[in-house]
Formats: sequence, structure tokens, C-alpha cells
Amino acid sequence: MEALFFYLLGGTALVAAVAVVALRRVFYAAGALIVCLCAVAGLYLLLEAPFIAAVQVIVYAGAIMVLFLFVIMLLDPFAANVFPDKSRRLRLLAPLLMALALLALYAMLRTYRLGGAPGVSAASSLERLAETLFSEYLLPFEVTSVLILVAIIGAVVLAKRRI
Repeated sequence: MEALFFYLLGGTALVAAVAVVALRRVFYAAGALIVCLCAVAGLYLLLEAPFIAAVQVIVYAGAIMVLFLFVIMLLDPFAANVFPDKSRRLRLLAPLLMALALLALYAMLRTYRLGGAPGVSAASSLERLAETLFSEYLLPFEVTSVLILVAIIGAVVLAKRRI
């Protein structure tokens, strides 16, 4: 039964992720991203990590997607002249950013130890997660919060109407 749920949630996440990239309408792509994030939260539940699943839904599917939709609505993506000359620079920058993201993911996965000790309660697992997050990964945690703040400020500046 667990394998059935895994394939169902994994397939849903995969289809939704492809839809995020393939859909032309920005709002539909954002909806597909919400479906993908919720399917990933279901996969976390299958891995017996309910806290991570709840954080996935609350933080990513809730707060971050609200921020994305807010920015989408502010930028008015249906206007023809939103980003007329930036696509060429973005095409050159995208592979570099993707390589950096993959490098960071590789480094994180190498340091992460899969599985916990047998008989470890959820509370001690949560304590271990919090201790690791706020000791070993404090700098990336803070950099992420600054990055999100810069993104919000950038969206407000881009959406500001010139008088």
C-alpha cells in the first residue's frame, strides 16, 4: 500500500512539475507548483517526517506561493512590455544559477545522514533538526531570509508606477 501511495504522489509531483514549466499562463503554472509542493509534502509523510511535511505545506505552498501570486499580480504579466530586453541576459544567467543551485544541493546531500537512530521519538528528531539548523546551517538560514527580503523589495520596486 505504501508503494502505491509513493508512486501516486511521486507521479503527481512529476506531472505538476512538468506542468509548471510547460504551461503558458502564469497563474496556472503557480497552481501547478502548489500541487507539486503538496505532493512532495505527502512524500515526506510517507517518510514519517510529519514536521517537514507540515512546514512544506505551510511555508512553501502557503506563504511563498502567496508571495509569488502577489508578485505576479503586481507585475501584470499580461502586459506586452513587462521585460522587453531582459530575456537575453536571463538566458545567459540561468545556466549559471542552475549550476550553483545543483552544487549547493550536492553539498547539502553529502553532509546529510539518511535515517535516524532506531527508537528515536519525533520530539528528539525535531530537536536534532532545530539544533542542526541553528548551529551548522545558521548562515544559509539567514542568507535565505535576506534573499527573500531582497526579492520582496525588488518586486515592489518593479511594480512601482512612475509618476
